Amino acid sequence: MTALRDIRKQFLGFFETNDHRIEKSSPLVPDNDPTLLFTNAGMVQFKNLFTGAETPKFPRAVTSQKCVRAGGKHSDLDNVGYTARHHTFFEMLGNFSFGDYFKDDAIKYAWDLLTKDFGLSKDKLLITVYHTDDEARAIWKKVAGVSDSQIISIATSDNFWAMGDTGPCGPCSEIFYDHGDKIPGGPPGSPDEDGDRFIEIWNLVFMQYEKFSGGKQTELPKPSIDTGMGLERVAAILQGVHNNYDIDLFKNLIAASVEESNVKAQGEAMFSHRVIADHLRAASFLIADGVSPSKEGRGYVLRRIMRRAMRHAHILGTPEPLMHRLVPALVTEMGDAFGELKRAQENIETTMLEEEERFRKTLGRGTALLDSATANLKDGDTLSGNVAFKLYDTYGFPLDLTQDALRSKGIDVDVDGYEAAMKIQKDTARAHWSGSGDAGADALWLGLREQFGPTEFTGYERLTGESQILAIIKEGQLVSEAGPDEAVQLLTKSTPFYAESGGQAGDKGSAVFEDGQAVITDVKKFVGDLHVHMVTLARGHIKQGGNVRLHVDPSNRRTTMSNHSATHLVHEALRRVLGTHVTQKGQMVDGERIRFDFSHGKGVTAEELSQIETQVNQVILDNSEATTKLMAPDAAIEAGRWHCSAKNTAMKFAFSLLAMCQTEKIILIRSNYAGGHM
Repeated sequence: MTALRDIRKQFLGFFETNDHRIEKSSPLVPDNDPTLLFTNAGMVQFKNLFTGAETPKFPRAVTSQKCVRAGGKHSDLDNVGYTARHHTFFEMLGNFSFGDYFKDDAIKYAWDLLTKDFGLSKDKLLITVYHTDDEARAIWKKVAGVSDSQIISIATSDNFWAMGDTGPCGPCSEIFYDHGDKIPGGPPGSPDEDGDRFIEIWNLVFMQYEKFSGGKQTELPKPSIDTGMGLERVAAILQGVHNNYDIDLFKNLIAASVEESNVKAQGEAMFSHRVIADHLRAASFLIADGVSPSKEGRGYVLRRIMRRAMRHAHILGTPEPLMHRLVPALVTEMGDAFGELKRAQENIETTMLEEEERFRKTLGRGTALLDSATANLKDGDTLSGNVAFKLYDTYGFPLDLTQDALRSKGIDVDVDGYEAAMKIQKDTARAHWSGSGDAGADALWLGLREQFGPTEFTGYERLTGESQILAIIKEGQLVSEAGPDEAVQLLTKSTPFYAESGGQAGDKGSAVFEDGQAVITDVKKFVGDLHVHMVTLARGHIKQGGNVRLHVDPSNRRTTMSNHSATHLVHEALRRVLGTHVTQKGQMVDGERIRFDFSHGKGVTAEELSQIETQVNQVILDNSEATTKLMAPDAAIEAGRWHCSAKNTAMKFAFSLLAMCQTEKIILIRSNYAGGHM
């Protein structure tokens, strides 16, 4: 049997030998796309390279990208555990060309890897092409030597990819594996294509065109390649099984769930163990990437995933919290490939335990509501759909759990009313959804980002700088100039001003231009890497295209830096006094004060608080010299003491908190904690 970890390694190695650069998986919280809730495909981290917003530093790349599809339009949550291939978390293997090779090489690489390196029989493979893509069909016949019957033309959008209503797009070519005639289902394009016999394993996207508003389409000057192959799906094939939950990874996670719950994986319990194994992966990776369970946004999706798994632990009859006890098994399986799991293991376990203890109390209240709502119902009566939905939405009871609880009493549930309430909730959520919440999905900022690229931040080297004014925004609209007493937002090509990020307030200062001056009251970060200045003009007129001299208030910067360093001192002292389970849950830092939020199962005693204060003050009194270094994440982690500021997720950890920060540069502060930094 070929282990999943070996398949991942073989895929990456194959493309590395073909001059591809192995890139690490990007975080599940997208760095460069605030319109996405979670990273859901391998190309997300390369989006700016494909659109031309950034210039590629390398022409070819290969990744094994961690993905989550459990919120928004890409949600498989309700199917997970009951079908052969639905997951909330999965790995997407992909190779990418940024204007380098195109269809010929992409097809040859795919075919050679599948039939030579993986050893799949070409008779078990089917190819689809877009119905007008005669070029791809001819290449497949030449490279693979397959018959016309093995190449199926598809006229739907399933075989034509587009980044959006406008922008890069192109035809696709999908590769399907035939699991055999013992499994129902037909080939792609047939009436029974939704069966499980023919399974898509790899999609090759030929990014060939640029689409404009109005439908016009032109050839891209440098066509590119974007591919995606589900690691779990190809592992099932290579391990001789049909169901993803039968591959080695899931068998081992399910075995751990069986051992800890003392319930065999058979009958209905098998589905519960599958849900637990899948959701364990998704929840653990989300926590490792800085997401915490909450009532909104990403945190709400994480909580749904966790509580769905915890419901199934309850169904299994486990008397004590289960999920946190399974984290070591996951780290054993995937920690070598994804070091963030190892570094965040303690935080994951603590978060799991706290959430499951909280959920068990919630579950009790939900049971009380159900008992109250059905107290006057008798055999043959029907429970209101609104009550059933409240049980689901507020207390985490899925519809089937409510139905099961009432079945023995002969009470039905108004399913139509339940689904109507669910639809109202989804429609409301969709109407209010504005992206990830980092900067919103404001088309104005996305357009400016695409037009001008990211803001160049120069604030590590100096506190003043001159730059061109790229855009002036007033009340959400672009304007060409602004005058005295007007409050506007200013976008410049470069800036020494630090933008609000990770709980740290933006810099304050002033702007001087040709015939006037303005006060900069704040700086915020939009769409990931645009530093936008909040400006009130004192005198004169400021114009788009002109130059401006930017001055950061050095006193405010200095005290903000010191306060930021203080948060790390507090964090470390908390972990030393209260225990290493303590993790940061948020912070606020400006030039006047700090607020540090952390997880701890009980209140801090007066004695503990005194110890924490003493430790922090002692380090401050040491007054050690501080130094700042820009380093790659791995080098900083190896150094042992580090501080990490991620672009959008803004994860900040004390030196002893070993957790992965996946960004191109990090700031390492040494010298016994003391001093300031950004």
